[in-house]
Amino acid sequence: MTIPVTDSRDERLADYFALTDVALRRRLDTERGLYLAESDKVIRRALGAGHRPRSYLMAQRWVRELADLVAAAEAADVPVYVGSDEVITAMTGFHLHRGAIAAMHRPPPTPLAEVLAGARRVVVLEDIVDHTNVGAIFRSAAALGTDAVLVTPRCADPLYRRSIRVSMGTVFQVP
Repeated sequence: MTIPVTDSRDERLADYFALTDVALRRRLDTERGLYLAESDKVIRRALGAGHRPRSYLMAQRWVRELADLVAAAEAADVPVYVGSDEVITAMTGFHLHRGAIAAMHRPPPTPLAEVLAGARRVVVLEDIVDHTNVGAIFRSAAALGTDAVLVTPRCADPLYRRSIRVSMGTVFQVP
């Protein structure tokens, strides 16, 4: 069952507030242990990589098209919030035209030895601070069959919404 949302300030949806403020999102996403996956394709890739959803947000017009995601969410007792385009835009700060957005539980970092075990082609991202560039590099790395991507601590977060979107979800397939 979907949960109707009529108030853009509904505190149950705090994970989705102010998505366009990079500094705020960077801090809050890490503190809350989450990241946001935007679009049905990206959400499906995250789920396929074993990531767990915390909740979904979508416009009413997408509920039928994404019925399988809604059914899986309901079976797992994951809330699916549904609202009008106007309410969602006021909440997130942008028009959600890619179907849905999901707040996902951020997985713990994979130990370096595990990432490098058997890896022959490794890409190292050293202090790349632009989320778009990080996403594009992950997408290219996936296309070229890279075995692993290492990210230094001062790099932009590969699980930031824009990085994920630009990578088309390939951040989930390259360790």
